[in-house]
Amino acid sequence: MNENRNYISLKSKDVAIAYLLLRILIGVNYFNHGFTRIFNIPGFVEDTVKELANSYFPEFLVRINSYLVPPVELIVGILITLGLATRSALIVTFALMIILKLGVTSIQNWGAATSMLSYGIVLFILLAGSSFNIYSLDRWRKNRQNLVDSETNREQNRVNFFRNNFWIKRRL
Repeated sequence: MNENRNYISLKSKDVAIAYLLLRILIGVNYFNHGFTRIFNIPGFVEDTVKELANSYFPEFLVRINSYLVPPVELIVGILITLGLATRSALIVTFALMIILKLGVTSIQNWGAATSMLSYGIVLFILLAGSSFNIYSLDRWRKNRQNLVDSETNREQNRVNFFRNNFWIKRRL
């Protein structure tokens, strides 16, 4: 019995490139959300307060959160795009999405709420697949630190070698 089976396999370099492109895509998205709002934060705040006027959230809470949204989106967008502090930026972005989700569902804006689920799925993929984040500043910094650490260990080993051999000869 000879069966012809085709197995699909994923190459880790291809997954890493796909991860890079997805990370940049979502990072640019958040960056542009923040960048387009950052120069008109008061207008964004007022629009958000009006939109959430019928929600169960008090106005001062909506106002505070609305002032924070554009700079947070801008910062996490930059970090995610560059792959710098990626894990932390993704977690902050998840928290931001939860807060925004609370707002849109409180006014029963189910279209926006559904759209936000796609962001959540992408953020989940990026956070869960962080081991594929090899084309990033995080990986570059880690590799650089490993080089420094290995050089320090090598130097320490040389010092220990000479110290141990010197003391051994002196005792004899």
